[in-house]
Amino acid sequence: MRILLTNDDGITAPGIQLLAKELRKKYEVLVVAPAQEMSASGHAITIRMPLWVKEEYVGKTFLGYSVVGTPADCVKLGLDVLSPKRVDLVISGLNRGPNLGTDMLYSGTVSGALEGALQGVPSMAVSMSGWGDPHYETGVHAVKFLIENFPWKGIPEFRALNVNVPPIEVEELKGYRLTKQSKRRYRDYFEARRDPFGNTYYWMLGEVVEDDDDPESDYLAVKEGYVSITPITVFMTDHKLLEELRRRFIFGDKDHR
Repeated sequence: MRILLTNDDGITAPGIQLLAKELRKKYEVLVVAPAQEMSASGHAITIRMPLWVKEEYVGKTFLGYSVVGTPADCVKLGLDVLSPKRVDLVISGLNRGPNLGTDMLYSGTVSGALEGALQGVPSMAVSMSGWGDPHYETGVHAVKFLIENFPWKGIPEFRALNVNVPPIEVEELKGYRLTKQSKRRYRDYFEARRDPFGNTYYWMLGEVVEDDDDPESDYLAVKEGYVSITPITVFMTDHKLLEELRRRFIFGDKDHR
């Protein structure tokens, strides 16, 4: 199996380096990741700047390619340019910090996986839901388990998995749970500050809002010690609302006048 590995924490992040090292014991792994941290970059792509690519090493050992670009850029380059063979699986991670609920809208990690799905390759984003001590080893364990046990051939086109791993030891994991994207979100506020020259700037801060009591919510699974696995898609049409609007509104060809 040939795996394309990317992230949004940057190629020097410990999560991606540990995952690459461990997966290379059994699989063929190509690392293509941002040269610097690109967290919260979403699904941005670079179209008005060059994409600089550089070989990166840990000591004398080749790690992969760094790209002065976004996670989506990395996946595009990895699949179309840097991989001499067909890629069987795209993995975006291990990310430091959760990608739960509305995090998915902003996450470069999730967008790396969705770009793989757009290119027709089975893909998953994997995030460690802790900041202080992410327990990356538990994330590696979860990735290995999913590679071997998840029915990848049953994933429809343009779909991916968003995986969140609780920040606990492997022995403490309760298992794996299929989940829904929750309503977990942020209540933002902006703190006004001044630079040394007296100019005002703003720093965005926020409080997490977790009021989704659906037992299948992603963040509840993680809180209870389970690996959360949420199937996601690149398409955002609200089909339920679409059908409701079709019942409530009838537009003729000339009704726009």
